[in-house]
Amino acid sequence: MAKQGGKHIIAINKEAKAEYEIIETYEAGIVLEGSEVKSLRNKQTVSFKDSFVRIEGGEAWLYNLYISPYRYATIKPPDPTRKRKLLLHKREILRLMGKVQERGYTIIPLSLYFKNNRVKVEIALARGKKLHDRREELRERDLRRQLEREIKGGKLKL
Repeated sequence: MAKQGGKHIIAINKEAKAEYEIIETYEAGIVLEGSEVKSLRNKQTVSFKDSFVRIEGGEAWLYNLYISPYRYATIKPPDPTRKRKLLLHKREILRLMGKVQERGYTIIPLSLYFKNNRVKVEIALARGKKLHDRREELRERDLRRQLEREIKGGKLKL
């Protein structure tokens, strides 16, 4: 767990920034069972693969977030990919619902972390990147690296 500004990062969705253009981010609480929290504290596996947020009945739900079952749970552990309720203010939910109804927007989880002993999820309103956008981003990153190498090597003076 990395500590970053009072947050203890549990997991980061690395694919999100590559596949989506992030528009806005929100911090949300998440409803978990005790064995799931213990699993997170023990640094067991968390996977964001195919996870997304859907708004149903005025509530936000997180789907397909995999939290490895706690090995020493005395009761039957919950399904690792069950849907979990997100805790957001009503106005945030209404804003997200309005944006998602626009064409091309989706809500994805970016990271999972502890903040003041509570598990929080950073979610983002995002739009899927097109293939040409990804290629352009890779080209820009390569140019930036090449410039940094030339500056560091002393070939290019500013």
